[in-house]
Amino acid sequence: MANLLSKEWQSIEWVLTDVDDTLTWQGKLPPETLIALANLQQRGIKVVAVTGACAGWCDHIAQLWPVDAVLGENGAFTLEKTNKGISLTSSIPLSEMRIQQEKLKDQVEAILADYPQVSLTLDQAYRLCEVAIDIGQNCTPVPNEIVEQVITKIHQLGAHATASSIHINAWYGEHSKRNSAFAFLKAQGLTEQDIRGKCCYVGDSLNDQQMFEALPLTIGVKNILHYWDKLTHKPNKVMKQPGGYGFAEFVDLLNHTAT
Repeated sequence: MANLLSKEWQSIEWVLTDVDDTLTWQGKLPPETLIALANLQQRGIKVVAVTGACAGWCDHIAQLWPVDAVLGENGAFTLEKTNKGISLTSSIPLSEMRIQQEKLKDQVEAILADYPQVSLTLDQAYRLCEVAIDIGQNCTPVPNEIVEQVITKIHQLGAHATASSIHINAWYGEHSKRNSAFAFLKAQGLTEQDIRGKCCYVGDSLNDQQMFEALPLTIGVKNILHYWDKLTHKPNKVMKQPGGYGFAEFVDLLNHTAT
């Protein structure tokens, strides 16, 4: 399904990307992913990870991976590399987010009491803002109907909830992948027109739909096809390879647009 990218891709200066099952695959980080990320930076293209991953995992990504910034826990905070090291910022004080998180954690645990086969993620203790439910990372994949039931009950609390390939992420507040990504890019001096013409997004799951809708240049790695019939907003191109292998495939195609 993938082919050479059109000339519009020659203007890309920023690559925004999901992490789990987009840069990783089957719980591992392929070396091809790190090579592809480094290749982008060597070409002067900025790389921003936009992920539901916990703050602890995001700190590791920001510190050690070839990326310029990480928008963590679905945009609750930003970790940005600077000349002085990593800076942490958020639109709402983290102390306020932690209070909301503790409230939501109690509410989610009450919901999960009806689903004994479902539990919070092992990394919940390392989250600053969200409550995360394991639906396939370290457990047998949870049936879709149960995932949908849990999400519906969280929405009834007045909280946000989205499902990735491995987690249900829930939070109070107005941050999201789309809102936080646009706010971050505008803080870098990009206009709305710049964002739509110079930025692209790579994803793999239902919780990437906002970005597929918001940007005209988007990529799905092959495993996005698992959710294809459920997607209201689809990526422009789908790679032949899954996860990080598909991301590396995309970077190779992007390189060809510059030659």
